[in-house]
Amino acid sequence: MRSLRWLLLAAPLSWVLAWLDAPALAVFSAAGLAVVPLAAELGAATEVLAARTGPAAGGLLNATFGNAAELIVAIVALRAGLVDLVKASLIGSILGNLLLILGLALVAGGLRRATVTFNRTAAGMSGAMLLLAVIGLVVPALFAAAHPAAAPEETVHLSEGVAVVLAVTYGLSLVFSLVTHRRLLGGEPAGPQPGGQTHPASYSSGVAVAVLCVATALVALESELLVHATEAVVARVGLSQLFLGLIVIPLIGNAAEHATAVVVARRGQTDLAFHIALGSSTQVALFVAPVMVGVGALLGQPMNLVFTGFEVIALGLAALIVTIIGLDGESHWFEGVQLLAAYALIALAVWFI
Repeated sequence: MRSLRWLLLAAPLSWVLAWLDAPALAVFSAAGLAVVPLAAELGAATEVLAARTGPAAGGLLNATFGNAAELIVAIVALRAGLVDLVKASLIGSILGNLLLILGLALVAGGLRRATVTFNRTAAGMSGAMLLLAVIGLVVPALFAAAHPAAAPEETVHLSEGVAVVLAVTYGLSLVFSLVTHRRLLGGEPAGPQPGGQTHPASYSSGVAVAVLCVATALVALESELLVHATEAVVARVGLSQLFLGLIVIPLIGNAAEHATAVVVARRGQTDLAFHIALGSSTQVALFVAPVMVGVGALLGQPMNLVFTGFEVIALGLAALIVTIIGLDGESHWFEGVQLLAAYALIALAVWFI
């Protein structure tokens, strides 16, 4: 979104602060702010290419680059050995999409009309995919709880198997929603996808590819600064890795989606707001998480999908409340407030952990 482009000034600021060996919190803040507009540019460039390649290829592009900023930050953190931070950021991204983004969207849409409506079929399918994703992410934790003496290699191999199942399911969901049952779900081949913008930018495909490459490189650079400052922030400021991963980093990576969902909801496009929130959540669980398991294996940093009991319960409750809200095909501003309250309660608990 163009309104976020002024934040690009934070990129050179973060480089100067890092060069001057400034306090870690200042470097972390500047790098985090720089990621916000870069994520928006990634989404805009992806949307341009997706709109011109057809629904199937467009869906693949959005699956690959829809959460590119979060994916790059996670890869850099994983390479640095911050496995717990990566796992917390995955859960935090899903919770942020489900509770914060959707909550803000419902409040924004509901303030102008008594009731907002959306496609029950699409919401039902998204809810089912979401619950499937929750099952996939919970199974390794259940295995670890049932077999506490299991060797670490067993949980890693189980996680790799779960990752394959989730990734295949996500691929088939793209075929279902973009090809075989596009009419049923009300999909448009050139419409915004999870992580996308409300209106594709008006530049050529060649420029879109260039923007994609430059923005990806800059996000990688800012991620290096962000992750390098993380350990110092944890040590000096007192913020835990869990809080940074579950709350702060997902807010940075999803800021563009927050703004997009609120804007489209205010215009009465509740279906699109639901699609952004639930689509991005399932994309993280079914695509980003499996990719991170594979990347961990390639980097020699084995990563399993065994999450803490708090993360598992929070994820399950969030999926449940969102599924209940989507069952009747309509909502109002107070249901948005309820989602925001649930997010605030989780954030408050994480602060004290």
